[in-house]
Amino acid sequence: MSSDQTVSLQSAEIGSGKPIFTIAEMSGNHNGDLDRALAIVDAVAATGASALKIQTYTADTLTIDSDLPPFRVAGDHDLWGGRNLYSLYQEAHTPWEWHAEIFSRARAQGLIPFSTPFDPTSVAFLEDLGVELYKTASAEIVDIPLLREVGRTGKPVIVSTGMATLSEIDTAVTALRDAGCPHVLLLACTAAYPAVPEEARLGNIQVLREAFDVPVGLSDHTLGIGVAVAAAALGAVAIEKHVTLDRADGGVDADFSLTPEELGALVTAAEQARVAVASGTAFGPTPEERAVLALRRSLYVVADVRAGDRVTAENVRSIRPSGGLPPVEFERVAGRTFTRDAGRGTPLTWDLL
Repeated sequence: MSSDQTVSLQSAEIGSGKPIFTIAEMSGNHNGDLDRALAIVDAVAATGASALKIQTYTADTLTIDSDLPPFRVAGDHDLWGGRNLYSLYQEAHTPWEWHAEIFSRARAQGLIPFSTPFDPTSVAFLEDLGVELYKTASAEIVDIPLLREVGRTGKPVIVSTGMATLSEIDTAVTALRDAGCPHVLLLACTAAYPAVPEEARLGNIQVLREAFDVPVGLSDHTLGIGVAVAAAALGAVAIEKHVTLDRADGGVDADFSLTPEELGALVTAAEQARVAVASGTAFGPTPEERAVLALRRSLYVVADVRAGDRVTAENVRSIRPSGGLPPVEFERVAGRTFTRDAGRGTPLTWDLL
């Protein structure tokens, strides 16, 4: 299998050795208000994130209007228990007539805008908007005809793998590649909303990278940024988190979304984790530590002495800074006599004894 470890976009590269590609997912956090959606774009841009993602569907392209039991969220779900799917998707969807303005606002501020399509009409619509890449959702990984439709665009595709078996992931990746997708990036994911750290399965990052020879990131629905930063340390090249202006404003995804301030902290911390891990292993002082070498302990005269005085624990001690004999030498010098006067603060050297 040929290596496919870097995804090249018009304005960014995603892969090992590259800055973390941080994706802010707006989802339904616009709460049905275009001005709020644009404010989210502005807030995301200010964090230093890489990309702004939305979702392209309507309730009718995603499900049907039915109140039969299969069309309701399980009653014990933490956020959407008992909700009718159709009404939930009506509330959460991003109107298609907003897409162009959202994308334009994002591009103007240096973000890469893209979306998750959920049917062939949304793929065609997004192609007209000139997206650079696509993302497919965890639940759609088994919709091979949809994946082929996305793959035929010839654009890179980011694939969330929540709930999927390795066999299902392999089938999806093969379908995308066979359809003409030039680059696949897999996201380890736990498709629970919210997810708990105990089920994050961050070890899947390495497994997916080795199994499919593709770059791997994380789509994270846990609370806070800890799991995402850990993923960056484990080699995740992209991190996706839902973002809202303020969780107190409510909305279908607000409870597990980051605020802009938290997203900014994630952008910084994830990149620090990546750089720190890339520093590898070595011992001895780093260039930055060399200045601190002067603070290592050594033997110093700590009380004024005269020639002929003996070295004792009262007039010679191991203290900071360096410059004197190593502390281990005290046993050898104790009891010896000073050859000349020495003031308090003089480093103890052999020529004094």
